[in-house]
Amino acid sequence: PDNIRLAYLPSPGILKLRLTGSETAGRGSQLETEMNLRIRELELIIGKNIFGYGNERLPEVVGRLLRERALKLSVAESCTGGKLGELITSVPGSSDYFKGGLIAYSNDVKIRELGVNESIFASCGAVSREVAEQMAMGANRKFGTDLAIAITGIAGPSGGSPVKPVGTTWIAVSYEKKVVSDLYHFGELRDKNILKAAIAGLFMLRNTILDLL
Repeated sequence: PDNIRLAYLPSPGILKLRLTGSETAGRGSQLETEMNLRIRELELIIGKNIFGYGNERLPEVVGRLLRERALKLSVAESCTGGKLGELITSVPGSSDYFKGGLIAYSNDVKIRELGVNESIFASCGAVSREVAEQMAMGANRKFGTDLAIAITGIAGPSGGSPVKPVGTTWIAVSYEKKVVSDLYHFGELRDKNILKAAIAGLFMLRNTILDLL
């Protein structure tokens, strides 16, 4: 209706939707009902992509899910260089569920510390599903956790190729000796690629907890 406006407030990896309502003559008592109706309509359209309301932050939402289920988390980061761990530990009390992480920037660290099979780098490359999944499983083993997030990608501005352009990123979540993974293409801006990858990793973890655990 004319008295309710929807604003789109984008930031890297996250889109906030803001509904603003104004009372009209003779309909002031109906405004709250109308606003709630529009919120429900948006929920039907967007579904599980909604992770929070108001000022809720994704790291807080993920932390609450981990704490409620008494799950322990670790991370293995390559292209994000610690950004994922930074987001997780920005939440007070995150030590309740976050055990630690490893920045495995070079291939030899991925091999030595996370147990990634050396032959995979020649056959698939460092930015691949296979490497991301083995990094995640290796982090679970190393830290003794229930879940682990792993990220490997090409943050840029250099390092891309026609097959794997800058922004190409593989993210994996390991849980209960299983693993899920997905491919992302974030763009050409290094800082935004790093932030988007970290947020996508948290969102994948959130969905894994809700869907499978």
